[in-house]
Amino acid sequence: MEHAPAFLKLVEDARRNVTEISIRDVLTRLSLGEEFVLVDVREESEFAAGHIRGARHIGKGVLERDIESRVPDKDAEVVLYCGGGFRSVLAAEALQKMGYTRVKSMADGWRGWRAAQGPTE
Repeated sequence: MEHAPAFLKLVEDARRNVTEISIRDVLTRLSLGEEFVLVDVREESEFAAGHIRGARHIGKGVLERDIESRVPDKDAEVVLYCGGGFRSVLAAEALQKMGYTRVKSMADGWRGWRAAQGPTE
């Protein structure tokens, strides 16, 4: 998918303020049973078609509205992912502005996860 230049600039600006985590690191942490909240911010139809095993769905369109009821601990580690790592960067920046202190965006998103053959549901 080709993204609009203004969207890409918005993502790049947000990326400067957000910590990204690699797919390899997420796979390792899951295999070790480490505790963190994995959130899929894609659309509901995308989530229904397949997602990372154990991920919670909170679409980007309702994330800011619903996050505090779904993840009330603002110090919880939260890893967000989307289709390719763009929407999750924007979502991570928004959560940081809301006071979440340990938010990360998974680089390369769902497409990268599938390419790495990570566990899915």
